[in-house]
Amino acid sequence: MHKIILLWGSLLILFSSHAQQLFQKKFQKMGSSFEITVVDSQEDRALEMIALAIEEIDRIERLISSWQLTSETTQINQNAGLKAVVVSKELLELISRANIISDLVYGNFDISYASIDHLWNFNGKEVELPSEEILQKTVAKIGYKKIQIDTDQQTVFLPQKGMKIGFGAIGKGYAADRVKRLLISKGVKAGIVNASGDMSAWGKQPNGDPWQIGLVNPMNKNKVFSWFSLNENAVVTSGDYERYLTIAGKRYGHIINPKTGKPSQGVISCTVFAPKAELADALATAIFVMGIDLGIDLINKLPNIEALMIDDAGKIFTSKNIDLDETT
Repeated sequence: MHKIILLWGSLLILFSSHAQQLFQKKFQKMGSSFEITVVDSQEDRALEMIALAIEEIDRIERLISSWQLTSETTQINQNAGLKAVVVSKELLELISRANIISDLVYGNFDISYASIDHLWNFNGKEVELPSEEILQKTVAKIGYKKIQIDTDQQTVFLPQKGMKIGFGAIGKGYAADRVKRLLISKGVKAGIVNASGDMSAWGKQPNGDPWQIGLVNPMNKNKVFSWFSLNENAVVTSGDYERYLTIAGKRYGHIINPKTGKPSQGVISCTVFAPKAELADALATAIFVMGIDLGIDLINKLPNIEALMIDDAGKIFTSKNIDLDETT
C-alpha cells in the first residue's frame, strides 16, 4: 500500500492512496495555507467540488475578514463607538457562538482581542515592548461582554471607539466546517479540509481505513510521536513556534492573552480534538492562554473533547481520555 506523508505545521497527514480516487489541491486563502482533499471516482467531479470549496472560502473571507474594507466585520469595527451595524444572520450567529465559548473558557478566548492587534505585528519590526501604559489603555477596549448584539434588529455594536473584533482564532475552523458541510451536501462521501492545521474530516480513505494524523513535537519535527484516527471529527493545533519575535533575548509568540494584552508564555503547542473545527480552533487558543494545568482541567470537564499540550520544555501533557500510541 502506497503512503503519502504531508507536513503541515505540527501535523502529519497519512493518506492510503488509490491514485484514481484521492484528489488534492493546495492554495492560499485567508492569509494561510489550505488543502482540500476529496475522495471520488471521477477526476472532473472531484475538481469541480474543490472549486466549490474554494468559492466558499472566498465567501467566508469576504464576510469575516478585518482587512477587506467591504466586509461586514470591517464595517462593525469602523463604526465602533458610533452606531450599530446591520449584519447577516450568519455573522451574527458566529459572533454569538464565539461569545458563548468565551464564557466557557473564562474569557481566555475573546474575539475583541483584535483591539490590541496593532501593538503586536510579529513582522520582525518591533524593537521594544509596548509600554504598560499603552497596554492598559488598549486592554481596556477588550471584552467580549461589551459586544452588543440585537437579534431582532440583526445588528452588532461595539460601544467604545478603537474597539475591534477579529476571527483569527476561530475563522479558519469555521471555514473548514462550512466547506465540509457544503461538500457533504454535494454528495462527496469522504475528504479532509485542512486550513493551515485546522482540519475537519469525514468518511474514510479509499481503502476503507480511517484518516490518520500524526502529531509532531515542535522541538523534534523529524519524528511523529503518536498517530490518531479522525472519524467524522476535527482537530486543530495552535502553536507559537512559527510566528514569534525576540526582544532583548526573550521570545514572544503570537498568541495573545486577551486579559493582559501580552503574548502567552509557557506553552508552545496545543492540539484539540472536537466534533467541530470552529470549537476546536477557539478551545486550542483558549487553553494555550490558560496554561497546562488549567487548560487540561477544563478539557477534562467537556464532553467529546480531548487535548494534547506541549510546554516550552518540550514535555507532553494530555487530557484523561488520550492514550498516546507512541511511535518508535
